[in-house]
Amino acid sequence: MSKAHFGLIGLGVMGENLVLNAESNGFSSVVYNRTYSKTAEFLDGRGLGKQITGASDLKDFVDKLERPRRILMMIKAGPAIDAVIDQISPYLQEGDLLIDGGNSEFRDTERRVLDLESRSFGFIGMGISGGAKGALEGPSMMPGGTKSSYLAIESLLSKMAAQVEDGPCVTYVGPGGSGHFVKTVHNGIEYGIEQILAEAYDLMKRICGMDCSQIADVMAQWNKTEELSSYLVEITEICLRKKDSDKEGDIVEKILDKAGQKGTGLWTVMSALELGASVPTIYAALNARVLSSMKEQRILAESILHGPSQKNLVSDNTSIDTASIMDAVVLSSIASYAQGMELLRIASNDYNYNLDMPSIAQIWKGGCIIRSRLLKRIQDAFNLNPELSNLLLDPWFSDQVNRRISGLAEVVAAAAENGVPVPCFSSTLDYLNSYRTGRLPQNLVQAMRDCFGSHTYQRVDKEGIFHTEWLS
Repeated sequence: MSKAHFGLIGLGVMGENLVLNAESNGFSSVVYNRTYSKTAEFLDGRGLGKQITGASDLKDFVDKLERPRRILMMIKAGPAIDAVIDQISPYLQEGDLLIDGGNSEFRDTERRVLDLESRSFGFIGMGISGGAKGALEGPSMMPGGTKSSYLAIESLLSKMAAQVEDGPCVTYVGPGGSGHFVKTVHNGIEYGIEQILAEAYDLMKRICGMDCSQIADVMAQWNKTEELSSYLVEITEICLRKKDSDKEGDIVEKILDKAGQKGTGLWTVMSALELGASVPTIYAALNARVLSSMKEQRILAESILHGPSQKNLVSDNTSIDTASIMDAVVLSSIASYAQGMELLRIASNDYNYNLDMPSIAQIWKGGCIIRSRLLKRIQDAFNLNPELSNLLLDPWFSDQVNRRISGLAEVVAAAAENGVPVPCFSSTLDYLNSYRTGRLPQNLVQAMRDCFGSHTYQRVDKEGIFHTEWLS
């Protein structure tokens, strides 16, 4: 019996869909799950009649694979990955390759690459985005590790990945944990855009007096524009149109307003703080999820703390309307991408990843959750200027800022007047205003630091380091 081209450990929904993807692209596979009943159920169901076999234990699994073995692990990040590595390593041989396709913390991947390659095995840390549907039909994949390890699986990944006009949505990202770092930042951008669209929905509902169907119509129009055409806008419209199963109202309005998080948004913010990158829009989205989890406290506070009385801004003939809200959404989405790309640029320099920004934009253009038409503009911007320090400085993006910042400001002001929280919109406005200001008030901060702690300061009119005896 011929041996399989590809092995998969972990038959969750993502794992099942990825192995079906590989099989549909001509790669025979063997699968293993910690509980064999799950393997049997898959083989008798979705895997029936396909070039997929099962294994009852890890030795059997490894023996059924052709060499060099290519094994994808789709299991929970953290200790479970290390446990499987320890269990399978005795059966591997020189040149065999393990791939971690989960959302692992990039430092864990750095450690595993060094450890496994010291034992003559290959290891790839690969971010995968696209959800269950993307895994089956073609995800965006972000593999990092040694280049030789990537080349051993390039033909497989290139066929499994989503395909766009300029190629498959996969590329060699860089060494070590770079693949998982890029996926972490992808998820941070995703946090931002999800919250941005939620804020737009909240404003249209609470201030403009629109129902879910009317808001969905706006989303449908936005999805036809270059600036906002995207997967997330598309599914926002779908969510807003969905009726409850009992046909009594919109299901969105019956969902508890407590958002979960799996850690990648937090890792994005922590990495930004460590590297000195400014990501306020992404941080605001993360913090909004944290605040949403405080449901009981918020209900109590609503009865005690009072804000401005709400006005219907459309009937009051004020400047906020869906066009102004679109301005806010466009600029906040751009800010999320710009902050994510800046974080990648800084990490690339500090960690010696040598990330190629146009390639990252390219592999996000299809398959992944943050895919959008904007990514072509991002790709073009970094192709035009590979040393671009911030996306906002590119001519097309700077024009968007200059034309839309008044609309963003109007939306933030109107939200404040009505007591409606818009953390991403307001953080984006502060970010843009700070970034375009040549002199900020941190000169006073430096004076205070020197006054209480003799931390010294620099001057604008002289070279050198200075200290003043402020209290003398």
